[in-house]
Amino acid sequence: MNTASPQLRWLWVSLVVVILDQVAKQVAESQLTLHQPVSLFPFFDWYLTYNTGAAFSFLANAGGWQRWLFTLIAIVISVVIVQWIRKLPAEDTLTAASLCLILGGAIGNLVDRVMLGHVIDYIQVWLGSYPFPAFNIADASISVGAALLILTSFIGIGKTSSE
Repeated sequence: MNTASPQLRWLWVSLVVVILDQVAKQVAESQLTLHQPVSLFPFFDWYLTYNTGAAFSFLANAGGWQRWLFTLIAIVISVVIVQWIRKLPAEDTLTAASLCLILGGAIGNLVDRVMLGHVIDYIQVWLGSYPFPAFNIADASISVGAALLILTSFIGIGKTSSE
């Protein structure tokens, strides 16, 4: 009897996110100079920076203890997400894929935080004359996964009509 969750097959999405994220971060570090923007478009720069905090540099200047707090949070969230995916019905594929995007992003940034003590960011988007905080593939994956998860919860995408 196979007791594995059919939704765990979506974990490949997380693996792809982690690999793309880590490769992109290595390329950014080897090709970019810290805090020196490389403008591609009026609204988009490559911009290497390091974030010791969380989203939007939350607690970035807290003295170092935040590294371990955010590491612990990422580990707990990752375990919760895997358990959530395991319990999803077989037909709830979009929720599983959304959670795997979030998981891949969390793990991608977790690797940086554990290995380096900071997260490598390298994408800078401008909203008019305002620079949006720099981010990376892991951050984008978390954002897209969260948006899809919210969307599925509101409109029931990915659910069968019998639910």
